[in-house]
Parts: sequence; C-alpha cells; structure tokens
Amino acid sequence: MPEFVLYNAPQSTCSQRVRYTLHVKGKAFEEHKLDLFKGDQLKPEYLAINPNGVVPTLVHDGAPVTDSAVIMEYLEDILGGVAPLRPSDPLKVAEMRSMMRFIDEVPTPAVRVPSYNLAFLPHFQAMSDEEFQALCDSKPLRREFLMKMGRTGFPKADMDEALGRLQRGTDRMATWLAASGGPWLMGAELSLADIAIMPVIVRMDDIRLSGMWQNAPAIGRWLERIRETPAFSATYYHGSLLTEKYPHLQADAKRPEAMHA
Repeated sequence: MPEFVLYNAPQSTCSQRVRYTLHVKGKAFEEHKLDLFKGDQLKPEYLAINPNGVVPTLVHDGAPVTDSAVIMEYLEDILGGVAPLRPSDPLKVAEMRSMMRFIDEVPTPAVRVPSYNLAFLPHFQAMSDEEFQALCDSKPLRREFLMKMGRTGFPKADMDEALGRLQRGTDRMATWLAASGGPWLMGAELSLADIAIMPVIVRMDDIRLSGMWQNAPAIGRWLERIRETPAFSATYYHGSLLTEKYPHLQADAKRPEAMHA
C-alpha cells in the first residue's frame, strides 16, 4: 500500500489545497477521484474512513486524516523539513493560523454559494423531492447548506450575502499583502495561509468574480505568482476548474442574472 492515499474530487476547493500541499512537499500519492454526484463519498467503504462523507481524506500508512485544514497542518508536522510552509517563530505561527481561521470562516464557505448556483444546481433540479431530501439527510456537514439551497437555488438575498463575505475576504487578503510587503501573505515565503485561500481566489477568477479585487492589484500579482509554481499545474490538472467541467459556465458566468438563478 502506498504511504499516502488521497481521496478527493478534482473540483473540490478543499481537495485542491491538500493536493497542492502534497505537491509542494514533493510527496507521491495515490489519488482516488470521487464522483460526488454519484455519491461515492457516501458509500460505506468511504464512510468507514470519513464518517462526515466529505472530501478530502488523506490516508497515511493506513491511518485516515480528515478535514483539509487539519491535513495541511498534519503534513507540515510530519514533513516540516521539506519546503517548510509554517514560520519558525511561534508568534508568526499564531498569526498564520488566525489567517487560516478567517479564511475558513468567511470566504471559503461563501464561495460555495455562487459555485452551487452556477454549476451544481442542475444536478439537484433533476432529482425528485424525496431524492433531494435523502441526499441532504445523508450529509452531516452539509445538510443545512443544501436544505437552504433547495432544488431552486439560493435566492438573491443569500447570493448577495455570499458576495459580501467574498468581498470581505479579498479586502482582508489585500490588507495582509500590504502589511507583509508580499509577495505572499506572510512576506517572502509561501505559507499554509496562502494555500488555504488559493482555491477561493482561483474559483472566483474562474467564475468571473475577479472584479472584486480590481482595486487591489497585489491580489492579481499573487494569483499570477502562485500559478507559476510547479505545484499549481500538478494540482489543477484538466477538469479541476468549474469552467473545464462545465463549459457552459464560460458564457453563463458573464451574465449577472446567472448569479441569482
């Protein structure tokens, strides 16, 4: 059995940041790509290693580690001597973790709302009410989120709230970059905080929300820089972007009304 086995999904933002961390560390891993709309994450064999029924899960030497932020920290704990992603100063570590907490509380859940409305809603619309309810009930971490969305999508009020949270997220990111002097969130070295926010910024750019940082060019430069890293191309293989999986989004995302479907 390989040392590292990653159960994930190509378009999952949480999966993407774990893939990136593994690639930065130069660790080979066996990748299992789960089809979330076929319910691979709800099969008994997967629930046996992750009872929350979400991706990603990293299995290291047979032991499962769940939750993307936890996995990232775990990889740093065991591979800290390889391409370090955490400062050596404990105070700076605390600062980095505060950044990650904000990222996970504000922009990360918010980006799911436009993502679901634009890309995933047709999957749910094709279900019966009973099938959709069964799906919601099967997801302990996402039940309320899916119930709120329903089979008609998030209403304008929810979308506006999510966009507001995303704006706060990019504004805070711009503040961090200005304070550190860049090019990364904590200064000269890439950190776990950069990797934590990376999938949010990439997703926003993919679904045409990059205008939110038009007054913060440092974010655009940050995005260009992270795209140039070897780990990025390995992480974002073809099919990892929503517009690659759902080509219609390339046109739909340009229409403001699509955001409020």
